[in-house]
Amino acid sequence: MSLLIEIIKSVLFGIVQGITEWLPISSTGHLILLNTIMPLRVFQDAASNEAFWNMYKVVIQFGSILAVLVLYFRRLNPWDKAKDEKKKKQTIQLWVKVIIATIPAGIAGVLLDDLIDAKLSTPTVIAIALIVYGILFIWIENRSRKPKIHSIDAMDYGTAAKIGCFQALALIPGTSRSGSTILGSVLMGCSRGTATEFSFFMAIPVMFGASLLKLVKMAGEGVSMGVSGTVVLLVGMIVSFVVSVIVIRSFLKYIRKHDFKIFGLYRIILGVIILVLGLMGVLPAGVSA
Repeated sequence: MSLLIEIIKSVLFGIVQGITEWLPISSTGHLILLNTIMPLRVFQDAASNEAFWNMYKVVIQFGSILAVLVLYFRRLNPWDKAKDEKKKKQTIQLWVKVIIATIPAGIAGVLLDDLIDAKLSTPTVIAIALIVYGILFIWIENRSRKPKIHSIDAMDYGTAAKIGCFQALALIPGTSRSGSTILGSVLMGCSRGTATEFSFFMAIPVMFGASLLKLVKMAGEGVSMGVSGTVVLLVGMIVSFVVSVIVIRSFLKYIRKHDFKIFGLYRIILGVIILVLGLMGVLPAGVSA
């Protein structure tokens, strides 16, 4: 019965991950908050549960990565026989831009991962990040500036590097990886569609690398997932994959006709609610893992 309860929790975590990863509202922030209210308890001791959670909240994103790879396989595959030489070259250039944009977050992640887990994974930090970025989204939409970059092919390598710096900021829980990269892309002059797709592609190496880093760290701490932990993680990943496919398709359709203001407003409202609950003592002020 205990394992069944944890599996049900993991289904809910997978749904939340699949929805929030691709919307600019912070998947990690939502997962941490959900774990504060409904913590995963796969192991008997608190230390193992904390190590498992620190790994789980990142590795569950692997299901979301697979959704992007499945939906965009032909576009991301430079060896697709249906592509002419020009298309193959553009695909290779796309990957180069993605790699360049990944470097800042990769360096920051390796250097600051432990600090972030220990000091910044709190409801208060999440709330502040939600509110600040919510205000930024509303502000950037109110500028009414016409985009200069309407496709990833038209983006230069320097712009990709600058957008990558915004992705590094997303290491702070509540910031949102997609939110940071979309915000950075729009500030750099990208259209909403271009910003969103590039954000999707940037997620592949960053999330894969982060997942691998967490698994290695957990193994280094001598914590084995065992059968129960593996089942709970796989369930979350599978649900995350299915939900991600639906959300990615729906989000791309949405932004063709709408802006990002609604997400900015959602972030501000959620951030304020979290701060109020924290002041009331409903949510802890410290680390929520």
